Amino acid sequence: MAAESPTGNAEPGGVTDAEALLKRLEWQVIRRLDGLLQGDYRSLFTGQGFDLAEVREYQPEDDVRYMDWNVTARMDRPYVRQYIEDREINAWLLLDLSGSVDFGTAQALKRDLLRDFAAVISRLLSRRGNRVGALLFSAGVDAVMPPRTGLNQSLRLIHELGRRHQTTRGATDLGGVLDRTAATLRRRSLVFVVSDFISASAWEAPLARLARRHELVAVWLRDPREETLPAVGPLVLEDAETGEQVSVDTSDTGFQSRFRSLVEERRKRLEATFARHGIDVLGLSTDGDLVRDVARFVLLRREARRRRVSAFAFGTAGART
Repeated sequence: MAAESPTGNAEPGGVTDAEALLKRLEWQVIRRLDGLLQGDYRSLFTGQGFDLAEVREYQPEDDVRYMDWNVTARMDRPYVRQYIEDREINAWLLLDLSGSVDFGTAQALKRDLLRDFAAVISRLLSRRGNRVGALLFSAGVDAVMPPRTGLNQSLRLIHELGRRHQTTRGATDLGGVLDRTAATLRRRSLVFVVSDFISASAWEAPLARLARRHELVAVWLRDPREETLPAVGPLVLEDAETGEQVSVDTSDTGFQSRFRSLVEERRKRLEATFARHGIDVLGLSTDGDLVRDVARFVLLRREARRRRVSAFAFGTAGART
């Protein structure tokens, strides 16, 4: 039976025609996002400029992340750094093609969700003249697509994702992938890490290093059955990346309790990791709606930025009275 994509159409035999897929996504996802967000994706695709031009006094609606605290302390009033910002965004998609993304119990596999998201984000960016590159990985880095702009780049990416599966058997080395990304990116970029974040390696330190230099968005791929197992009796579960097998009794209440505890512990650990390093998280599930989830993320990010600015402006006004 063919897997159904999160945007509604099955891909016969699992074979995707890049042009047909992109055309479908244009109609079913991108146009809907344009309608919901009025084509304004700056809240999602904004960065901190690249070249420092000057330091000037703070004005309402300035981003508080640009505060120059040393000058503010000396002048006894708030100052921000003014950057010469590139008109074009340099974006990278880090795409997890490891064995664990070949899993899905709802409308699609996590791999289908990754492909559709990558195609949509690539098209949204490239159609406005921005450059989009991609780094595809499984156990390690499998391929690097240099950043380019235009429709052909989106088509190349879709085609590459359609023909690639896990290249190297073994657990994902996400830490190594993030270090490789840091070494590859020569200029400040917007980086989407699209993964289920199932990795054998310690990757928080490499993530922190990458986040200090670039603007990161974690796109967390999930499936309902990864978080809740039905009580159907004895099962043999296999690790999709290493091939390791384990026998479990899903009807055992002790097993179900331990499973729920591990799921909750992992969720909290991942959320805490992203929060520590100021990384926004876009959660995508195989039983979700891509348009709704992306639109909600953009609107929440925009609102969070407005609250930061308002809170800082209020605090500044209070300090002066």
